[in-house]
Amino acid sequence: DFVTDVSMPFPLLVILDMMGIPHSEYDMVLAQSNIILSGGDPDFIPEGVDPITAFLEAGAMLAGLLNELAVLRRATPTDDLLSALVNTEVDGEQLSGDELASFFILLSVAGHETTRTALNHGITHLSQNPDQRALFLADIEGVMSTTVEEIVRYASPVVWMRRTLTQDYVLSGHDFHQGDKVIMFYGSANRDEAVFSDPDTFNVLRDPNPHVGFGGPGPHFCLGAHLARREIALMFRELYTRLPDLELAGPPVQLRSSFINGVKSLPISFTPGGGR
Repeated sequence: DFVTDVSMPFPLLVILDMMGIPHSEYDMVLAQSNIILSGGDPDFIPEGVDPITAFLEAGAMLAGLLNELAVLRRATPTDDLLSALVNTEVDGEQLSGDELASFFILLSVAGHETTRTALNHGITHLSQNPDQRALFLADIEGVMSTTVEEIVRYASPVVWMRRTLTQDYVLSGHDFHQGDKVIMFYGSANRDEAVFSDPDTFNVLRDPNPHVGFGGPGPHFCLGAHLARREIALMFRELYTRLPDLELAGPPVQLRSSFINGVKSLPISFTPGGGR
């Protein structure tokens, strides 16, 4: 199962290493992150349990872990991101406990789920599009960058976000007003016929590729976009160099969520030692 064995642990372990959080906390952090992003999927939140309560309790557990470690890092700094965060001052002030907790929850949840989702969809679409897979395998280094961008565009890991209008605006003949709440569907923007030629075609050579899979330009652009791109590229380089015949062994099992275009299970098959 590619999700359980690769795409789930890989980006989260990277984040834990960056933050200086012991790998012994991996299971707890993963479980709480899955709850927050589950969308109420019964595989992560049992039937009968209030999802909002479960989300809040999961966030509280992650915040508690971070605050415990922050106390240790203030007393004995080490060479990790958490030590830098807790001991850095901006205009004479340090980050509060709530600010540190919010940062960690965002990083541990959003920082691993979108990469995990992109990896899963990448495996799926390369398997389901043998012509594109052949192009990728023929020049892995040369087309890696465009392949990563196309995976993010085509998968659109985050389905939607809500925003508040800061000014009146007219879009396609519809009037919107300052203060209105609007929902943006990234998958729709990433399949816009006015922007992309053959938008419903998976094309590893697509260039330019002005997708909004990491959000639009500005303050809401994904903070981890560069890390996600690097992780996807590194993982696919190693996977397809070592296991060039890797393919789906069954259909992906989709996460039951309206917010994340996630995959819970992805059976794959390959020949051990099939590559270098």
